[in-house]
Amino acid sequence: MTEVASVIEQYSKIDNEVERAVKIKDEANKFFKDEKYDIAIELYSKAIELDPQQPTYYGNRSIAYLRRELFGSALNDANEAIRLDPAYVKAYFRRASANMALGKFKLALKDYDAVRKFRPNDADAKKKYEECSKVVKRIAFEKAIACDYNEKKLIDSIKPEDYPVEESYSGPRLDGDISPEFMKDLVAHFKAEKKLHIRYAYKILLAVFNILKSQESLVHITVPDKQKFTICGDVHGQFYDLCNIFSLNGVPSEENPYLFNGDFVDRGSFSVEVIFTLLGYKLLYPNYLFLARGNHESDTMNKMYGFEGEVKAKYNAKMSEFFTELFNQLPLVHVINRKIFCCHGGLFPDENVTLEQIAKINRVRQPPEDGPMCGLLWSDPQEENGIGLSKRGAGIQWGPDISKKFLEHNDLLYIVRSHEVKPQGYEKHHDGLVWTIFSAPNYCDQIGNLGAFINITGDNLYPPKITTFEAVPHPPAKPMMYGSSFLNFLS
Repeated sequence: MTEVASVIEQYSKIDNEVERAVKIKDEANKFFKDEKYDIAIELYSKAIELDPQQPTYYGNRSIAYLRRELFGSALNDANEAIRLDPAYVKAYFRRASANMALGKFKLALKDYDAVRKFRPNDADAKKKYEECSKVVKRIAFEKAIACDYNEKKLIDSIKPEDYPVEESYSGPRLDGDISPEFMKDLVAHFKAEKKLHIRYAYKILLAVFNILKSQESLVHITVPDKQKFTICGDVHGQFYDLCNIFSLNGVPSEENPYLFNGDFVDRGSFSVEVIFTLLGYKLLYPNYLFLARGNHESDTMNKMYGFEGEVKAKYNAKMSEFFTELFNQLPLVHVINRKIFCCHGGLFPDENVTLEQIAKINRVRQPPEDGPMCGLLWSDPQEENGIGLSKRGAGIQWGPDISKKFLEHNDLLYIVRSHEVKPQGYEKHHDGLVWTIFSAPNYCDQIGNLGAFINITGDNLYPPKITTFEAVPHPPAKPMMYGSSFLNFLS
């Protein structure tokens, strides 16, 4: 019997549903305190089922969703709690936190202002209002001074030769074309916790930018018969686990091609090492190492979850700005042998969208709040047919019927996506029409999940072969150590 079922059974003999809801809510609070948020959410949901007019149950479930970073669900519950009790101050806090996480700073500021008025002597409310107000003012200022932006001006302002290499530098040097030896030395250099010189870092960034810029938003990949091809999911700055993938499956090469399906950076505190390793291999093998954009290859996510702070700490602010432009160039979708549809997130409400239309998406921008590009980066599968509201607050949830129609309409076999941590590192959905693959084991050093990657060959596309692996040790750098103070809003 599961823990949830055990709690429900324990109080099943209480005839009064309101009293039973209180007992189950109290048990949910205990699981929340123990950081077992998924169990707490299920129990809060049961309490709501028994007594749907109690605003605190929605408020409690809202903060559990916040801790699970399901910001859309947290927002919905906070809204319902406020509808039931317009004076429920904690619900305003939680709604503001969800909006902060979703980058909706003006809405968050409105709620923090409401909290401040409810509790004029609350120091935390005052602090969060002031911090949020600064963010809103900064964004307004940046918009006010913005002019027509020409990407090439930023590129032209970056000249690697302006950064002389000190005699004391003992790392790999990229004075000509990139080579397998350079990549081997680079990975060893990173493992030794040393930094690639900024001169060579910029050379890699500029060269890869021009490769990505020439591609469409959808890239077709051809895998010959008997040729192995590997698909990896989220890596999230876990450099030493990335190295373990290469140990288990071989380093990228013409004979050993890879697709990394988004979310290379953020959270893990070795994101700089991850991204330069992947970009280096992309430069070395542009037709055998493929990189897809994830929802964390975006400005808002990078500001909050650590990548921007890490780049500034290890290099400078200018490089951080250039990464924003580089990530805008990443393709959104890869299609293998015209049969396997690979994207980071998932689908969108219109199952009749064609591959040709996806290829023409204007991707050179920050992700929009809706539409196909948003879905490709943010959506998640659900077991029920049809379209559901996103638990994340962006994209949608889509059911088996949507998968079936989209695949049939485009003559595809199945979808490979990433985006969600899974206990075994992967999950099969929709009777094998959709596969989630996640390659960051023991996510954030605390989830305890396995990582996984997919292998297929050109003549054996289905079913995908799954390899799972455990996390490996890494130097003592805590996840999120470069994260923004914005994360304090989730507390």
